[in-house]
Amino acid sequence: MKRLAIVPLLLSLATLATGAAETRPSVKTPPASAVLSTLRRTHPRLLLTDADFARLKRDVAVDPHLKEWHADLQRSAEKMIGEGPSKYEIPDGLRLLATSRRVLDRVSTLGLVYHIDGDRKFAERAWRELDAAAKFKDWNPKHFLDVAEMTHAFALGYDWLYAYWTPDRRATIRDAIIRFGLTPALDVYGGKTRSGWWAKAEHNWNQVCNGGIGIGALAIADEQPKIAADILAAGLQSIQLPMAHFAPDGAWNEGPGYWGYATMYNVAFLRALETALGSDFGLAAMPGFSEAGTFPIHMSGPSGRSFSYADSHEGTIRAPQLFWMATRFKRPEYAAFQIANARPDAFDLAYYQPGSESGAANAPLDRYFRAVEVASLRGAWGDEKATWVTFKAGDNKANHSNLDLGVFVLEALGQRWAVDLGADNYNLPGYFGGQRWNYYRMRAEGHNTLVIKPDTAPDQDPKAETKIVSFQSKPERAFGVMDLSPAYPKRAKDVRRGIALLDRRTVLVQDEIQGATPGTEIWWFMHTPASVELAKDGHGARLTLKGEELEAHLLSPASAQFILMDAAPLPTSPKPARQADNKGIRKLAIQLKAASDTRIAVWLAPAGDTAPTKPPTLTPLSNWK
Repeated sequence: MKRLAIVPLLLSLATLATGAAETRPSVKTPPASAVLSTLRRTHPRLLLTDADFARLKRDVAVDPHLKEWHADLQRSAEKMIGEGPSKYEIPDGLRLLATSRRVLDRVSTLGLVYHIDGDRKFAERAWRELDAAAKFKDWNPKHFLDVAEMTHAFALGYDWLYAYWTPDRRATIRDAIIRFGLTPALDVYGGKTRSGWWAKAEHNWNQVCNGGIGIGALAIADEQPKIAADILAAGLQSIQLPMAHFAPDGAWNEGPGYWGYATMYNVAFLRALETALGSDFGLAAMPGFSEAGTFPIHMSGPSGRSFSYADSHEGTIRAPQLFWMATRFKRPEYAAFQIANARPDAFDLAYYQPGSESGAANAPLDRYFRAVEVASLRGAWGDEKATWVTFKAGDNKANHSNLDLGVFVLEALGQRWAVDLGADNYNLPGYFGGQRWNYYRMRAEGHNTLVIKPDTAPDQDPKAETKIVSFQSKPERAFGVMDLSPAYPKRAKDVRRGIALLDRRTVLVQDEIQGATPGTEIWWFMHTPASVELAKDGHGARLTLKGEELEAHLLSPASAQFILMDAAPLPTSPKPARQADNKGIRKLAIQLKAASDTRIAVWLAPAGDTAPTKPPTLTPLSNWK
């Protein structure tokens, strides 16, 4: 599916760094002997029942959103008719994942369109896809995401088209689910395989694997109750480990992209439990989960693109699961957000309820997400030219993290002026191992933050945890102050960064560095796709992007100057081969060659008739109010 362009991490950096999972399941779920006591014995029972399909068929005829999405889905299904079935392909030597996702996209699309339109050709094309994948030698259990997503595809194919299949076809699909999906999963839950670490992980792998496998178990639960019950009992316990990290306010430390991947499978599992068993056993009530839909809303700028921290990619968040969340938690703003961004697939139609966005109100302009330690400040909702700045402190040990503590992203006048480069190629040598901190995009120098006393070593402490220590939101001014000191041990005693949105239009980035070794070199960076013209005195810069202009003013220190650099490693940094060349990106930079105690202040002001002419008065961060 198009929204699943992200390829997840092979092995949790957090697990490598900290060992066993620290959280423990908190929701009491039934034992294997009781988990299937309320099983719906008829098909379909996964995500949608017969009654749901009948309702959907009626709603498609009258609801404008469903009518449009159905037409798009029909076109996709017609195109699939002429395409050959997927093949067993592992192009990078590790992942079958692209194939698993293609099968899921095709089977869910064809299955849903068949139910709405009733044309046998769509069911027959789904069979060709399933039959081909059922003949694979395996579903690549060494990279278990591949297994989970393929199991999800087969479960929906089995369940949604159960009445259409002949007994022989049912047997083919059911046997593949058991042989290639559930049996390897039982080995994981039983501790019989070294690749089973995901069952104890606290990140997206857990939700995807437990979700896909759990849905597979529900599909065949009446025919193989022992296997299904054992799978579900284990999965209900395991999935609570990552779900605990939605507390307290729904944010996700792997970044907005992985928020989408994790919640996609988390919601699919919960919804399948509801439709198949009548209950999610209290999992949706875990602290913070009902708030999870606020995260993509605030992490998306006026342009619609997200804050691409960690191993995310800048892009629009499209999450059909928000429709389920909107209905389940009575949060119409979740549905409104997804309606605005949907590029529909089968799950948009499966989860959407007509009118679920009714009464959606604007969210607060500013939001601080605790624990994950990210914040966003916004000039206005519904204005694509509004100023928006978002930034993070956080935990460098978090799964998929970069050394990016203090990073900020800025939009104004409909353009993104300060960008986060996002992930590099996952197949780079040691990208998830010993060479990770050698790659430019993983290092602090590859982000809009500070580098202090640069050398070949990691330029922030990979184990550092930092906090937003002050946050305030008022009509005329909003700000956050981050204590970044733990990121720079032995380089400075105290490092703080404040970011303020002034008059809901201009942005002040103010850094205070205390106790650096005398003569320390300090760099300030802002990556930008804009063309940059520096003022003759070096205290100003004019950025131009797609006909719009942003002014940068260096307010402190008086002796410093802006310089313009390539988005490339410093002379003192590692320079591994094959990493991204960051074409089209430059960085506005400040270099202090011999600093100890200093303040760096940069004021960023959109140009135009309403641009202020007077810079703000600087005050210590401790006095920000």
